[in-house]
Amino acid sequence: MPFINSTVTVKLDKEKESTLKVELGKIIELLPGKSEDWLMVGFKDNYPLYFKGEKKDKAAFIEVKIFGSADKASKNKLVSAISSLMENELSIPKDCIYITVDEVSNWAWNGSLF
Repeated sequence: MPFINSTVTVKLDKEKESTLKVELGKIIELLPGKSEDWLMVGFKDNYPLYFKGEKKDKAAFIEVKIFGSADKASKNKLVSAISSLMENELSIPKDCIYITVDEVSNWAWNGSLF
């Protein structure tokens, strides 16, 4: 039940959005037991972000929510891969990317909690 929400300063066309969606589907598998089968992905583009007091042309805030938990080494691989993806696909420098990984115990689908 992972969810990856990407808030970025740049404009995403449909092709770029599709590429990111596909790659995030692969990256989520870096977490044991997670796959694209249950992955939900969201994008907010053209979003103004300020970092260190300055409006950034290229920046991102990425939220990753997972049901349950994962070890730190796996989460570190995940954030490294997401950072590289954003840098390679959107030219957002890694030092302008914040990523959170939230482990959630109360997650519902289809009208009830897991």
